Amino acid sequence: MRHGVTEFNSSRRFAGYSDIEMTAAGYEQVERLRDRLANERIDAVYSSDLKRTLATAEVICSGRKVEIIPCPELRECNYGDAEGLTFQEISRRYPEMAEFIVNFNLRLEFPGGESFKEFIERTTKFLDRLNKQAPSETILVASHSGPLRVLICALLGIDQNHWWQIRVDNASLSIADTYPRGAIISLLNDTSHLRKEG
Repeated sequence: MRHGVTEFNSSRRFAGYSDIEMTAAGYEQVERLRDRLANERIDAVYSSDLKRTLATAEVICSGRKVEIIPCPELRECNYGDAEGLTFQEISRRYPEMAEFIVNFNLRLEFPGGESFKEFIERTTKFLDRLNKQAPSETILVASHSGPLRVLICALLGIDQNHWWQIRVDNASLSIADTYPRGAIISLLNDTSHLRKEG
């Protein structure tokens, strides 16, 4: 699942390592997701160690006796000098980088931050943790759009060049069933719990 909305999300700013909080609307979103998951079994919880994801995991797990394990490898990409900028600002300051973002390319690098290849390498290390869990367990992963898309590509065994073709909205739920020969995505980017009733 992805964390609830933040000010940076609302203003369409690049928020990678920036340790920003969710907004009141973000908390409302994850409370709705918590209610949706109320009757689901959760055996283990892993979360990015940034505030917006840890707070998301805490809301989802309130009332449950389950430890939330902070994982730096689940952090969003480190955008370096592009942190907090809008795409328009990036286009003016770093036109070459903006070109790689628009026409997604794995050679993308963020000045003062991570290259996309480093980001993928860091994120996929998280799968080592998953492999230590029992096959019958239900694992909850709280992260960000970028890492979740990396993990979906990795679990499905598809090239990371397809990363940009997967959408993961705020407070969305995705479900992957894992087997020795691979994973099956049974739900992707579901936000039906966020629809207003009545």
